[in-house]
Amino acid sequence: MKGAVKVTILVDNTVTAAAGVRGEHGLAFWIEIGANRVLFDTGQGLVLADNAHVLGVDLGAVDTVVLSHGHYDHTGGLAEVLRAATGAVTVHAHPEALAPKYKRDATGVRCIGIPPGIRQTLMAGHTRLVLSRASVEVAPGIRTTGEIPRQHPEEAIAEPFCRDAEGRLPDPLLDDQAIFMETARGTVVLLGCAHSGVINTLDHVRQLTAGKPVRAVIGGMHLGAATPKRIEWTLRELRRFGTELLVPLHCTGQKAAAALWTAFPDVCRGGGAGSVFEF
Repeated sequence: MKGAVKVTILVDNTVTAAAGVRGEHGLAFWIEIGANRVLFDTGQGLVLADNAHVLGVDLGAVDTVVLSHGHYDHTGGLAEVLRAATGAVTVHAHPEALAPKYKRDATGVRCIGIPPGIRQTLMAGHTRLVLSRASVEVAPGIRTTGEIPRQHPEEAIAEPFCRDAEGRLPDPLLDDQAIFMETARGTVVLLGCAHSGVINTLDHVRQLTAGKPVRAVIGGMHLGAATPKRIEWTLRELRRFGTELLVPLHCTGQKAAAALWTAFPDVCRGGGAGSVFEF
């Protein structure tokens, strides 16, 4: 890949010191490579447009959107993005990202999937929708992982995600995917929630890139509800990759983030909405 990669975090649970930037439970990345502008996830949609304005990001310039999976906190801002776009937009997702999604908790079962209006818009064919289980190059130098093999039982989904309103059918979240960009010093990986497991994801990226080193991992690692044993296992496995930069965001969880900072003090960096990384 030629040229610099610039990644701006538009949405996250936390924020940097950038004046006027707000946080929400969600995630969205703005990626610039040459003339290409790619949006990876859209947050809930409560702060995306305002944060983009404050950070000098023109959402109207987007021509490609990639969805990491079909949960509301990653897809809710899509309607606003499509309205703002000044040209045609291609949306990439796994086929099951459009399926109904629920989560069972102490109060019952609640819908956590793509908001209905957005799902209808995508399925109506007004936007170019590309559904694929395989890895896809969405723009020069930017690829999705596609569906991620679940090699490690330690990263099995333990939370009560389900596919029906009665909460009876478990959702394996096969739609979970990441994106990656190859640079001269290794691969930069952006995670949505890593429901497939961060180690499963990185192993898959290494396979897709013929074993190239993983230079940076930025995003949600979904370890908020992880046991101490799983967190310890994750830290041990992460050492295999020799990563230069780790930026835990969104659903990583405070305990896991603290463990990452303790284990990799020279590698971890703060993130949050408003942060910019260049490679």
